[in-house]
Amino acid sequence: MRHLLALLLTTSAAMAEVPRVVTDIPAVHSIVDMVMGSLGSPELLLAPGADEHDFQLKPSQMESVASADLVVWVGPELTPWLDAALEARGGESSILTLFDDVGTYKINYFVGDSVTGDTPAEGTIDPHVWLDPSTAAYWTDLIAAELSRLDPEHAKLYDAHAVIARSRIATAEAEAKALLDPIKDRPFVTFHDAYGYYITYFGLTSAGTIALGDAATPGALRLSKLRATLEEGSVTCVFPEAQHNAGLIDQLVDGTSVKIGAALDPVGSTLQPGPRAYPELIVAIATTLAGCLSDPG
Repeated sequence: MRHLLALLLTTSAAMAEVPRVVTDIPAVHSIVDMVMGSLGSPELLLAPGADEHDFQLKPSQMESVASADLVVWVGPELTPWLDAALEARGGESSILTLFDDVGTYKINYFVGDSVTGDTPAEGTIDPHVWLDPSTAAYWTDLIAAELSRLDPEHAKLYDAHAVIARSRIATAEAEAKALLDPIKDRPFVTFHDAYGYYITYFGLTSAGTIALGDAATPGALRLSKLRATLEEGSVTCVFPEAQHNAGLIDQLVDGTSVKIGAALDPVGSTLQPGPRAYPELIVAIATTLAGCLSDPG
């Protein structure tokens, strides 16, 4: 019994030394959770079902951000609501802004937007970078390195967990590829421009988006162009999004042959938070796309 008590006390002491980590969105939370492994779990700020572009922190969450040893987030381009809380932080705390890392692969918005003819505006880099599985795998090393710097005693464990995380991501990527390869040439429209990395990575055929990168309500001219394209019959499916009202899509496809797919969820806000969420997200998007695009209708 004394040996068991000593073990528990030792384990508790080790856990107490693990950095307190806060993350912005479920996808990032999951990747960090995989790297922390058995040593602890990060706190997730974005509430279930909330919009990553427009969210308000609770006072308790503001306190969590202020007292955390490490905040891991994509960056202000995606979650501007977190920026002010980070600016208010003091002390020796650490912030890992994944979007700013030179090794994080970036593309412009409006990839393949043949519906409206929009072209990338200068400086409009798409911040939905986690939807490229190779980027998520790369981030595991960044996160492990920062955790190891703050907690050198557990550096080997963080590195080992990162290896396991990359294996899980690779497995999810392979499963998604098997679902997507048969339908990669079938054009589709998504609700907002959040899937450029996923579309590019898996070689899919995007016909454009309804809303732009920040999911703002599209104007009448854009909707008119979208409707004209859908009436031509070249688009197979239109996909709503978990965080947004699907009523607009119902109006756009009414009277056309275009099918409405299940709702996509680019940040994983409808999934159970935790280490499994990111691999599940990569597969879930593929499953949703294939579910509509594979159906001969």
